[in-house]
Amino acid sequence: MAFTAQDVKALREKTGVGMMECKKALVEADGDMDKAVDFLRERGLAAAAKKATRIAAEGVVLPYYDAEAKKGVVVEVNSETDFVAKNEKFMSFVEGVAKTILATNPADVEALKEEKFDGTDRTVTETLNDLVLSIGENMKVRRFERMDGIVSTYIHGGGSVGVMVGFDVADESKAATAEFDAMGKNVAMQAAAMAPIALNEDGVPQEVKDHEFKLAAEKAREEGKPENMIERIASGRMTKFYKEVCLLDQAYIDDNKLTVAQYLQKVDKDLTVTDFKRFTLRSE
Repeated sequence: MAFTAQDVKALREKTGVGMMECKKALVEADGDMDKAVDFLRERGLAAAAKKATRIAAEGVVLPYYDAEAKKGVVVEVNSETDFVAKNEKFMSFVEGVAKTILATNPADVEALKEEKFDGTDRTVTETLNDLVLSIGENMKVRRFERMDGIVSTYIHGGGSVGVMVGFDVADESKAATAEFDAMGKNVAMQAAAMAPIALNEDGVPQEVKDHEFKLAAEKAREEGKPENMIERIASGRMTKFYKEVCLLDQAYIDDNKLTVAQYLQKVDKDLTVTDFKRFTLRSE
């Protein structure tokens, strides 16, 4: 079956692959467009396998919230370069991954790979391989966290930091107001800027508490404090530590006379934060 230059152009528009590769595919497929697409996808699997050894050190963190379903997710997808991370196709894929997670509720990234990508009959892995073939870089879905209920999100630095914060609201109709939107964004921005490790003291891992207390005690001894005062001094310094690393205890960035908890009470006495998730691009 013969093919024309228009066919090559059509295949390129359909797959995003270069003109020469599209021409080769049509030659292999004897001009059959569907077979040519399959040929490129098969090559894409091979190309993806080769590119998978290259380090994907850039990418984006995307927090995404479905207000109707009351479900949120923050997902990190990596690419090799910052240039690709700003690519429209790449960002569309990342958003599709977020929607897929909310729709299918996979247990982890490995399970996610086998789910049908949002709005298609192809898996997340197949869709990713198509994108790798089209763009020419290694990419991978690295991690995600979900959250149900009333959620506010914030994305910083074009996707270098992504935050979602969960709220418990006595009257859920208030969650649809402009005041709530502003408050939610403010708290999410606080988490993005101040990098808390827990919601409150109870959420700080015990090993972190033990380590910080030991450091505080050692510092007090180095300062020559009496041994019978060491524990009391270390405990006082731990209180300061919690104010630095616990979201609700932090000084509110827009009014440091208030803690974040006090700011929430000022907005609505029946409002509480239930949880937060903060991702930094390739932070671990």
